[in-house]
Amino acid sequence: MAQVRFDEVNKIFQGTAPVKKKWWEFWRSGKRPNEVHVVKGVSMNISDGEFLVLVGPSGCGKSTTLRMLAGLEEVTSGEIFIDDCMVNDITPKDRDIAMVFQNYALYPHMNVYENMAFGLRLRKFQNNEIEKRVNKTAKLLGIQNLLNRKPKELSGGQRQRVAMGRAIVREPKVFLMDEPLSNLDAKLRVQMRAELQKLHHRLGITTIYVTHDQVEAMTLGNRIALLNHGVIQQLDTPLELYNHPSNKFVAGFIGSPSMNFVDATILEEDGEVYVKTSDFKLKIHGEHGNRLRPFIDKEVIMGIRPEDIADEKFLQKKPEEENTFDAMVEVQEPLGAEIILYIKLGEESLIARVNPQTGAKVGEKLRVVFDTEKVQIFDRETEINLIVAEE
Repeated sequence: MAQVRFDEVNKIFQGTAPVKKKWWEFWRSGKRPNEVHVVKGVSMNISDGEFLVLVGPSGCGKSTTLRMLAGLEEVTSGEIFIDDCMVNDITPKDRDIAMVFQNYALYPHMNVYENMAFGLRLRKFQNNEIEKRVNKTAKLLGIQNLLNRKPKELSGGQRQRVAMGRAIVREPKVFLMDEPLSNLDAKLRVQMRAELQKLHHRLGITTIYVTHDQVEAMTLGNRIALLNHGVIQQLDTPLELYNHPSNKFVAGFIGSPSMNFVDATILEEDGEVYVKTSDFKLKIHGEHGNRLRPFIDKEVIMGIRPEDIADEKFLQKKPEEENTFDAMVEVQEPLGAEIILYIKLGEESLIARVNPQTGAKVGEKLRVVFDTEKVQIFDRETEINLIVAEE
């Protein structure tokens, strides 16, 4: 097991597209022609035995960050450490890491046993040690009855277990996983997520996992690093990202369905703090409201998650009139344990996640209640969360 540290790591690719600017424009900007800055000043410490998830939209730099740690991409600037050893100039085979790829990368002409043993043979392990490790790992993954099969004879889930087994037999300091579940169907992905969690608890090996799926990130990671345009937007526990997003991007990326965003203004009336949109006004209580007092009369973006808009009939206590409104139901998506409603409140379109027993019907009015303790307020220019910034 090992600690991993990134210190102001950057990655710049040199593109091949035609250059339209004049040479002096690049000289003034300090950039070379066709430079693509994909990872920008990434710094983070990953603890011994931690499961860290790198998540973000396609093209945000998460896989490039992982590949720099693996040694498959050169670092443009900055330093990467495994324990106290800087690995920038160390070859991939000498970094004591094991990587699991999206496409499994199994040798088609080898059976499962040979695929799992291949890396150990390259490292000159004795045959009895290879057999011991392969059998132990196969039993751990429940693939001991597949050792004589070729990859083409396996299902997607079985191939993924073999790919993980090939990494596990090495007993590396660090596991690197680049979207290993993305080729599996939805049901199998859920099963494999649970298996990955069990494996991590048993093995305790430092793991860095790349995904674009925020549900996968929330369920797997001890901590999550959310990237956008090569910059870490927030690095924290899943619940902190969910409950206290640092900015509008984090708030919108984490959570499904995504957070509702509405342009609003902070007001004070009779000593009380309100968030006023063009169609409705919410009263913000207590400490939550006090944090907004420095921003009275400021134009902001209000955010509220679909699960924080409820059907009035299912609340245990009587809601406040100020935060209760009649909404028009436009679309209904029954999901069994809950119902997703697309509602119209004045001219504002919102999404609500409500009790499955709701009697709401498309084209009818529904009395909805906002949980104002869960409202997030973002600066309209910088998109920073003003409530979190004040904490």
